[in-house]
Amino acid sequence: MKLTKQHQLYESDHTLFIKALKAKNPAIEQGQQEGRARLWDKAPLSLDEQQRQLASAVKQQAYVYQNKV
Repeated sequence: MKLTKQHQLYESDHTLFIKALKAKNPAIEQGQQEGRARLWDKAPLSLDEQQRQLASAVKQQAYVYQNKV
């Protein structure tokens, strides 16, 4: 489906806001990349470390809000 020239030039209010924010503060993208690296980009665990974590995990009861009486 080919869009008309008018639709190709359209940018939403959200896109314009993000572009203006990044133009005001160019360090935002660097901060985003550092935050992602800190939270998500982890080094892979060795097999021994994986087995240690599995062995040390505490089994959770089926319904966590019910106390055992």
